[in-house]
Amino acid sequence: MRDDIPFARPGQTIGLLGGSFDPPHAGHVHITREALKRFGLDRVWWLVSPGNPLKPHGPAPLHERITQARALMQHPRVCVTGIEARLGTRYTAQTLAALVALYPGVRFVWLMGADNLAQFHRWQDWDWIMDAVPVGVLARPGSRISARLSPAARRYRSAQIPGSASHLLGRVAAPAWCLINIPMMPHSSSAIRAQRRE
Repeated sequence: MRDDIPFARPGQTIGLLGGSFDPPHAGHVHITREALKRFGLDRVWWLVSPGNPLKPHGPAPLHERITQARALMQHPRVCVTGIEARLGTRYTAQTLAALVALYPGVRFVWLMGADNLAQFHRWQDWDWIMDAVPVGVLARPGSRISARLSPAARRYRSAQIPGSASHLLGRVAAPAWCLINIPMMPHSSSAIRAQRRE
């Protein structure tokens, strides 16, 4: 397939890590490797977004971020893609709907940091996302408690899989989500951008 349209076979379980990756950093690599191990994934795709609707300022040009991400994330089971720009989708729910249609028989798992789960209820059609695909949540510094008390966690409490069974996440039907604690890395794209401005 084209460079921006990754290949996947029916029956595979693909973790999707979306974001602006502005810039990509070691924390992204860390949670990707942990997700591959802990959630029983065949592959992870980094979905480098054209822009984040929840952020007021636009990111660096897409091709620059993809190039940086590919240079950083060297792993045979990880694909860095700008497929959202090709699909013309802006919101996660739109992207997921398009990917499910484009890849029949592929099981997708949405990946996010626990800080995102804490404000997940602000995402467009967030409950549709929870009902459509399993969600793997990776704990980051200072975000565990707010994630566990979030509106999304409370509404979908009965769909939570214990961390000890995290390897089953990609094999169960949605709604299903799992929060795992991983060794902490304090990196963040916003902090790196702030350092560059200084």
